[in-house]
Amino acid sequence: MAYRYGDRNQNTLFPQSIDEYIPQDASVRAYDVIIGSLDFDDLGIKVDPHKVGCPEYDPKVMLKLLVYGYSYGVRSSRKLEREANYNLSFIWLIGGLKPDHKTIAEFRRKNKPALQQVLKQCARLCIRLGLIEGNTLFVDGSKFRANASMSNNWTEQRCQNFLKNIDKRIQDILLECESADEQEKQQQSLIKMRQDLEDHEVLKSKVETILNELKVENIQSTNTTDPDSKSMRTRQGPGAGYNAQVTVDKKHGLIVNSDVVSDNHDYHQFSEQINQANEVLGKQCEIACADAGYADTNSLEMADEQGIKIIVPSRRQVSKKGVGEFEKSRFKYDSQNDVYICPKGEVLKFYGINKKRRVRNYAASIICQDCKHFGKCTKSKRDGRKISRLFKEELREKLEALYDLPSSKKIYALRKQKVELTFGHIKRNLNVSHFLLRGLDGVKAELSLLSGCFNIVRMINIIGVCGLVEKLAG
Repeated sequence: MAYRYGDRNQNTLFPQSIDEYIPQDASVRAYDVIIGSLDFDDLGIKVDPHKVGCPEYDPKVMLKLLVYGYSYGVRSSRKLEREANYNLSFIWLIGGLKPDHKTIAEFRRKNKPALQQVLKQCARLCIRLGLIEGNTLFVDGSKFRANASMSNNWTEQRCQNFLKNIDKRIQDILLECESADEQEKQQQSLIKMRQDLEDHEVLKSKVETILNELKVENIQSTNTTDPDSKSMRTRQGPGAGYNAQVTVDKKHGLIVNSDVVSDNHDYHQFSEQINQANEVLGKQCEIACADAGYADTNSLEMADEQGIKIIVPSRRQVSKKGVGEFEKSRFKYDSQNDVYICPKGEVLKFYGINKKRRVRNYAASIICQDCKHFGKCTKSKRDGRKISRLFKEELREKLEALYDLPSSKKIYALRKQKVELTFGHIKRNLNVSHFLLRGLDGVKAELSLLSGCFNIVRMINIIGVCGLVEKLAG
């Protein structure tokens, strides 16, 4: 079978313009018209074509470069510079301009607040096109590595251990200096030891400053490279990271809102994320759904008070374990007398409040010792069986009953395919396992860009390139 061979030296007649190289249905044309339709004043990026002084690159061009690059997993400023020089679709998108990596990095650094608004405007564009309804929302979170090493993560215990060791090292250096003076060693050796002593003193001062910050701010740990990041356990193991949150619409799985928090769990995030999404929508959603990681009664109550139907299972409801013989649900609560009745008819009386856990405590005292189930129902020999009741126990029971409805289970079944798809695309298709920027402002800007890119890809798949260009070009 014959082969086809290329010929680099073959004479060809090139088209007269860059535009002729790009097909009309190329996806880059959709990116061009979508980013061009954004309100840059609302983003906070000033566009002034009559600006005096040294010419700058058009902010619209720079944002197109960033968004298009992020959509294909090209985030590094040096890699973006390379694409701008050699990739034909990038060359067409930015009109043949060739910003260097320093210019690209500086634009991204200076416009972090504006980049955080990219997703918001993209979502509102989807609303205008009828792609987002805003009736049913799904919330989910995923952890991303920060641009910081765990070796720069400091706790109070680590600081104290380090100071203890460094004090011993400083003492050893002082003894060496004294010995050198007595034996009249060469001056060079003595200078070297004194420099070593100075370096250790500087390091000790830095660690003492970190320890003082931990105590003053009352935090468990801090990272000297990225203080906003926190120690988190991810699929890649423990490391400094952030918790990324997204809120997705049911209709086409488009992202309505994204956020990044330093908490290493989702427990308190539900109402906050729903409120942010409602602000973008300009209205209140009807149904909000999330997994059991968001089952914080206090947070759910805030959404419940707004009249939103909440579909969030409790940890008990998603547990694979069956209801045990002596589970709390087997005990009946008597609201009139404020006591619990055990399956054998014994009374567990109220004995105190735990304000930190927001629970009321009940116990059966010594009567449990005469029960045949003693040792199975409880292992407490002095107080007998104990039960804790949340301050908002009635609300939790109401939400559990709501989740058990067939209609709620049907909506909850959609959660994975709607909201978890977003993180799958970002982490697998775009190969984003960590953030490049540091600090909450930086990582929020990056997640906003990545979420906006996800929406653009979905818009192209739903409407098509030519359809988007036609709808937005006017």
